[in-house]
Amino acid sequence: MNKAIFLDRDGVINSDPGNYTYKLEEFKINDGVIPSLKKLYDKAYLLFIITNQGGISKQIYTHKHVEDIHKYLADELKKVNVELTEIYYCPHHSVNEKCLCRKPDSLLIEKAIARFNIDPEISFMIGDKQRDVEAAEKAGVKGIKVGLNENIEKYVNQIINQKMTKI
Repeated sequence: MNKAIFLDRDGVINSDPGNYTYKLEEFKINDGVIPSLKKLYDKAYLLFIITNQGGISKQIYTHKHVEDIHKYLADELKKVNVELTEIYYCPHHSVNEKCLCRKPDSLLIEKAIARFNIDPEISFMIGDKQRDVEAAEKAGVKGIKVGLNENIEKYVNQIINQKMTKI
């Protein structure tokens, strides 16, 4: 079985200014993200982005906006020989519809676990909101809550050194 790291996007991978991030020119990768993902990738972790993108449901932006940002992120990571296994996003918002893919529900994590033969016991989710941790725990993955826009490097080092416990 594989080990994986699931990461929230806005506030973990990129700077979250407090409103929707959908314009490519506003997408800024947080300090420490690229070297952290490189370390994890080199240690054979599968890397996933699990993100709520409810602005699509609210018609603030489109799937194309999200896909353009994800392509840019994937291209930046390829420059350091890191490949994301998959990016899953929920386009729904609870004000408009109900779904099982929007965090704190765990459908997207569970989908990755099944599709990529992941062992949840040796996998982690890094997120900046309690709903990220809740989604992880529902799927049997260890949830790690970090501060908004915090450098994730210390958490990644703890994961790699096997000193991270369920938070």
